[in-house]
Amino acid sequence: MVAVRPGAPLTGTVTVDGSKNAALPLLAAAGALGRPARLGNIPANTDVQIMLELLQQSGWHVAQPVDEPMTALLLPTASRHTHPELTQAAHIRASYYLVPALLARHGTARLPWPGGCRIGARGMDLHFKVYEAFGDRSAQDDSGYRIEAAPPRTGTVSLVLPFRSRGATMAAVLRAVTTGRPLRLGEPNLSPEVLSVLDALRSAGWEARATEHLLTFSPPAAAQEEAAVWQVPGDKVEAGTLACAIAATGGAARIDGVHGTDVAPLVTALRHLGIPADAEASALVVHAPDARLAIRPLRAIATLSPGGLDADFEPLLLSLALSRPGTHLFSDAINPGRHGNLVPQLARLGAEIDEISPTECRLTGPQRLTGAGVEATDIRTGSALMVVGLTARGVTTVGGLDQLRRGHADLPGKLRALGADVCEVTP
Repeated sequence: MVAVRPGAPLTGTVTVDGSKNAALPLLAAAGALGRPARLGNIPANTDVQIMLELLQQSGWHVAQPVDEPMTALLLPTASRHTHPELTQAAHIRASYYLVPALLARHGTARLPWPGGCRIGARGMDLHFKVYEAFGDRSAQDDSGYRIEAAPPRTGTVSLVLPFRSRGATMAAVLRAVTTGRPLRLGEPNLSPEVLSVLDALRSAGWEARATEHLLTFSPPAAAQEEAAVWQVPGDKVEAGTLACAIAATGGAARIDGVHGTDVAPLVTALRHLGIPADAEASALVVHAPDARLAIRPLRAIATLSPGGLDADFEPLLLSLALSRPGTHLFSDAINPGRHGNLVPQLARLGAEIDEISPTECRLTGPQRLTGAGVEATDIRTGSALMVVGLTARGVTTVGGLDQLRRGHADLPGKLRALGADVCEVTP
């Protein structure tokens, strides 16, 4: 577990790791491409390591050079197991990104139901509809699901998503890669993580054009053989976590390695709470408190719309808002179980939060909290509890460190680099 104590305002400069949420689909895209690939800035968290192991088990040679531990090299091999046993896929949600690569290599993808954070039902029915649009067949049972690849076909695949699902968008794009067919996808998810995959595939010869309501995707005019060289973008959520921690303590610091456009919605929310912050081209800067900056009630509504507030920022802002004046509203209908994880843990610290519904809550700040033992039941709950622990009286102990490590290689270490009183302790 991690012990967190209040202390001096956080200051200094820190660099975020590569993004877990971007690295996982990029690794799957490298597998779908079917040729050598080199990915830089790979984060050393548990979920990414599991994805690398799944690729290795499925017939790709995977290596991480000793002198470049944040680089992953992927090379297809001659081995073609009929049905690789991928039991570890049950431990991460992103295992479903591997389906197109498995279909291209083995003709069949057989996987257990995805795992990951327990933050509400996140079904795969829409994924199956995407594969059916390509002619593939799906079957499910209690243990998992199976996709059978259709015989080779030609022509454009057209479909419209009923909601902007990141997973279904990636399924459509990567299945287009493995079948070599053009794609017209209505109402796509255009989150930074999807856009990073599209940029990577453009560099590999594919043509991608995206507007808010339509994504068109076309194969290269000629076969491409050269290795793909991609870079995982910096982790916007880790940057957001550090920014909220800095703001909660009244500090001023610079967070390098994150695209400013990726954290723009967070910066808007911070300013709403009276926190001076700026998004630069490759950094997020939190300035010293300014009494002249007005504090306004915050409405943090998670959305899938382009340019909207990412759901992963919402629990971090909720933890920060506990220390800011005003009555603030929070909503996350995308992950309906997230509040059910976070709010009871905050209540252990003395937080008073009005649960309007399972996906909406309201709080009035500032609130004075007291340290206690709490549990990181999912990645973002753990991050939010660490932010709160920096201002709660006494010691806050956060259990469930394995959950934090699924998304962050060393979040406590980055907080310590900014001056936080954070240490790992033996239960």
